Amino acid sequence: MRMATNRRGFERTGLALHSRSIGTVQGFALCAAFLIACAAAAQTKSSWTLDDVIKQLDRGAKEFQSLTANVERTKVTVVVNDRSTESGQIFVRRDQKMRLEMTQPDPRVILRDGDNLYVYQPKIKRVEEYDLGKHRSLVDQFLLLGFGTSGNDLKKAYVITVLGEVTFDRKKTLWLELTPKNDDVRKQISKIHLWIDMATWFPVQQKFFETGTGDYFEIRYSNIVRNPRIPDSRFKPRWPKGVEKIKPRG
Repeated sequence: MRMATNRRGFERTGLALHSRSIGTVQGFALCAAFLIACAAAAQTKSSWTLDDVIKQLDRGAKEFQSLTANVERTKVTVVVNDRSTESGQIFVRRDQKMRLEMTQPDPRVILRDGDNLYVYQPKIKRVEEYDLGKHRSLVDQFLLLGFGTSGNDLKKAYVITVLGEVTFDRKKTLWLELTPKNDDVRKQISKIHLWIDMATWFPVQQKFFETGTGDYFEIRYSNIVRNPRIPDSRFKPRWPKGVEKIKPRG
């Protein structure tokens, strides 16, 4: 999946309180404390060591062949509390082929075939073609993060911190924080949170934090099907007649 890393502006919001409102504020504070306590109760300290996680991810990577899932991607601009969400479906194979079909609200297809990446926008009848070249391994850190990625490969690219075990969408998940080791990546993404289903060892959510802004985007996966047969035709760069093809620089 092509993960956009465009940076957006931010602002801080404040709340002026009148003395007559102190009682109300205290009430809100008690409610907030209660919610925080509930959240803490839902999270338990993990018994997993980093070595355990690496070994399990390595084992899962060997068993991984393919995957399909529903996807919901939400971009959050903190300063204006803006949330924009798009949804669709993802198809992934271990031979570095990936197709992401976003259907709502605007149709879009992101296709990965080896060193080639295509972004097709049917509304404007245009497809952008990118040659990943030397940036291939860097792009894979985001496009295929958690899907067949071995633990050792993850360890080479990130500083991994085990944050705990969390119940997420009624699934027992392991919550990891990944800090990029690559300087160029860290200029764009300061850290990544990854929630891994401990039954399948596939991610059920990824959260990317943009550097210096506080903005983030999160991706949720549902209805995951493990190792289905996905035909080659799903990954062919075939577009309707009359589509404009461009190769952006950079």
